Amino acid sequence: MANDKLAVLIDADNAQAACLPELLSEVARYGTATVKRAYGDWTTPNLKAWKETLHKHAVQPVQQFRYTQGKNATDSALIIDAMDLLYTGHLHGFCLVSSDSDFTRLATRLRESGAAVYGFGEKKTPEPFVAACDKFIYTEILRPESIAVAAQQPLAAEGGGVIMAAPAAPVSAPAKALRVSLSQAIESSAKENGWAAMGAVGAMMQKIDPAFDARNFGYPKFGALVRAQSFAEVKEIPTGDGSTSALYVRLR
Repeated sequence: MANDKLAVLIDADNAQAACLPELLSEVARYGTATVKRAYGDWTTPNLKAWKETLHKHAVQPVQQFRYTQGKNATDSALIIDAMDLLYTGHLHGFCLVSSDSDFTRLATRLRESGAAVYGFGEKKTPEPFVAACDKFIYTEILRPESIAVAAQQPLAAEGGGVIMAAPAAPVSAPAKALRVSLSQAIESSAKENGWAAMGAVGAMMQKIDPAFDARNFGYPKFGALVRAQSFAEVKEIPTGDGSTSALYVRLR
């Protein structure tokens, strides 16, 4: 995945300039941003905050005038470019940065052609757009202050000690929904002995809910989130020469 070529297409009218550095760092987890473009009418004062940060991070601003008051021509320009890149850009995936449900069909079409689609938007993003992506990341969890709050409160491990930051207030599904989806993922990934590889469970959770992310619940990693659940049991098995280990989980 680190070598995948990605196009980052930003709807500047429906995204926050302040989180661009963290957003690009998140994109780097899934591949290399070979195309970086931001769309908007740069003659309007409401996009002023974007100008400096675009230059700093080598994001190409794409000018799109508003031909009619109340109509958003930016969406059409982004969609046209995305389809051009799909057939000519030799890309593996697309990062669509917007909280606008108008991009739902675009995400679906890109996936139908075999491209991976990563969505980035605020918690207000409509569910259809979230579901249309392979993975959707809420930009609130990318902001430095959200990480700092979660890191202030330690969580005691079984038998003493501290293993990770305590969870902040959930920003997506409630605890009951998490239990249902996580239990389903463990059961679907488990072998005959009831144990499932942690990586397989994480992949299944992503299929169940594209917006699932441990950071939505205040945890930096998926394994830490699973360890904190009373209904799940986690074991660690050394591999190779003992310098590395594999995590497995089962329902209690």
